[in-house]
Amino acid sequence: MNNRTDILSLRDALAVLEGTPGQLVQTDVPVNPEAELSGVYRYVGAGGTVKRPTHVDGPAMMFNEIEGFDDARVLIGLLASRKRTALLLGCTEKELPKVIYDCVKEPLEPVTTQGAVPCQEVVHRATDADFDLRKLVPAPTNTPVDAGPYITMGMCYATHPDTGCSDVTIHRMCIQGKDELSIFLQPGSRHIGAMAERATELGKPLPISVSIGVDPAIEITSCFEPPTTPLGFNELSIAGALRRKPVELISCVSIPEKAIANAEYVIEGEIVPGVKVVEDQNSHTGYAMPEFPGYNGPASHECWLIKVKAVTHRRHPIMQTCIGPSEEHVNLAGIPTEASIYGMIEKAMPGRLTGIYAHRSSGGKYMVILQFRKKDHTDEGRQRQAALLAFSAFPELKHVILVDEDVDIFDTNDVLWAMNTRFQGDRDIVTIPGVRCHPLDPSSKPAYSTSIRDVGISCKTIFDCTVPYDLKEQFYRAPFLEVDPRKWLPDFEE
Repeated sequence: MNNRTDILSLRDALAVLEGTPGQLVQTDVPVNPEAELSGVYRYVGAGGTVKRPTHVDGPAMMFNEIEGFDDARVLIGLLASRKRTALLLGCTEKELPKVIYDCVKEPLEPVTTQGAVPCQEVVHRATDADFDLRKLVPAPTNTPVDAGPYITMGMCYATHPDTGCSDVTIHRMCIQGKDELSIFLQPGSRHIGAMAERATELGKPLPISVSIGVDPAIEITSCFEPPTTPLGFNELSIAGALRRKPVELISCVSIPEKAIANAEYVIEGEIVPGVKVVEDQNSHTGYAMPEFPGYNGPASHECWLIKVKAVTHRRHPIMQTCIGPSEEHVNLAGIPTEASIYGMIEKAMPGRLTGIYAHRSSGGKYMVILQFRKKDHTDEGRQRQAALLAFSAFPELKHVILVDEDVDIFDTNDVLWAMNTRFQGDRDIVTIPGVRCHPLDPSSKPAYSTSIRDVGISCKTIFDCTVPYDLKEQFYRAPFLEVDPRKWLPDFEE
């Protein structure tokens, strides 16, 4: 496959953006990491489900002067634009799901390297007298009521105590003290949670590394979930295929685990067996941080505790972060979701799914738009079967909107046009009540509806906005003369 990326580190990605107009801005004005930094980027390029006003598809932003930190920068919004994400992954916006799913089918396993690596240029051990996470890692807070400083772009890497299989994923982690982190592991949804539970059963700590500031291929592919990547599938192998070179790992300096060698920062530690932490134990605000639906996430009383053993980093390191409900989360969560759904539907009915978009209004999780081609009369009804397959491919999905191939799935106005002219509520809505979805949806509570028996259960819904095959000739869009506007406007860009 030609559409793969040659970007092998965060700094490679930044070099590409520096040479691409409008994709990266920098400031030397000092900024406070406590809510101010995210407050600035809210206007510049956060997008997603962030409270308006916010700029959608704005540039990534580098803060070069962080108050309280002498030798650190903070990057935010690297992937907060689908166009920028496609640029960094070497394909077009529409190709993203197919390109990444093809890499799932052709995994390239990570390798362990020896010797000096960038992420260990500087080493701080927890046994050092002046060791303090709060002074070493410039983790921002998203809002003034966050539980504390959050690591939102940390690649968590651990190994199952029984099988020896390793896995990488992203979890929210809050700095709780000079050598303590809380980590939120949603029950039953991620592999590292299963590893921590098994280690607790054995009465053993679980070694874990947290690599921050890696290349975009690793960041995107670490967000795959079951059933596409079952327990025992190392998502770093998908990143290896995408970047056409295995991800390099390095042995940690303080624990028996590996870390990503090209990272800007690595936090090394152990998940303490059986110990749970109140997430806002220092702030007592009742909130964790804003989550992808756009609301403040409630502080968990059941976070796991990571006892930190060391922090290593590059010289002049870059802390990478994102805003919980931003477009960056949409792309991190949504593009693997699209790839998983694409793979399942393509296997069942090849050539029918011509486009898929995990919409930004859903944080990349709750709603997808499927562009479906009906080739003949026997395809009528298959579009709804495709929607059912989408629910199977990604269990947290709540809504599916089906449209024809002449609808631009990335243009919400065009999708709503299809709903307004090709949809009747009494015949084109399919509801499946009482299905497990996602607990962060504030409407998925028994108090909201008597059909909801437990938090996290929803009514999954299909909106079929496709034209019935036998009526297609009555729904052709008005044709226009095909011309090249550059004859009249030489600088015109589509």
